[in-house]
Amino acid sequence: MDYLIIIIISYAMGSIPFGFLLTKLFLKKDVREIGSGNIGATNVLRSGNKIIGYLTLFLDVAKAILPILYVKFSHDDFIYIAALSVFLGHVFPIWLKFKGGKGVATYLGILISINIIYGFVFGITWMIIFLISKYSSLSSLIASLSVPIYLFFKDENHIVFFGIMFVLIFYTHRENIKRLKNKEESRTKIY
Repeated sequence: MDYLIIIIISYAMGSIPFGFLLTKLFLKKDVREIGSGNIGATNVLRSGNKIIGYLTLFLDVAKAILPILYVKFSHDDFIYIAALSVFLGHVFPIWLKFKGGKGVATYLGILISINIIYGFVFGITWMIIFLISKYSSLSSLIASLSVPIYLFFKDENHIVFFGIMFVLIFYTHRENIKRLKNKEESRTKIY
């Protein structure tokens, strides 16, 4: 029973579409009609309101941290289940006909919750690639790959889970990968 409750609560937390809610509430816009049509922080930044974009980022990270930290300290055996449920909630939210974000900010929350060092590995890699390329999608893909690579050298037992998470992030970025390949991807302004 604990197993099922953790899945439901984690999925429900992950599925809160903050990008959609904040742009509707404060900008009176539907973020799905802006830029790429995605509900994540990168696309919210394209709305022209940086505060709403950064607030979306913060809340998408936080919605992963809260349930995973609870599970980490109360039902540690279920931490991977909680993490995957939160991520899938963000990518496939029930409230938006299962069309959500790409999961990067929520993934960062997962990393921070499980081991803050993993969050630093991701964040530093993301920033370096972004400063070089100005592509949020490319930065997210390489940063997501950096975590299992880091774990490979550290010989940590989380490597399988984070390898799976990289595959999922690769999947959510398949359209971005096509655009990167065709040199049609939009660069992102984060400030």
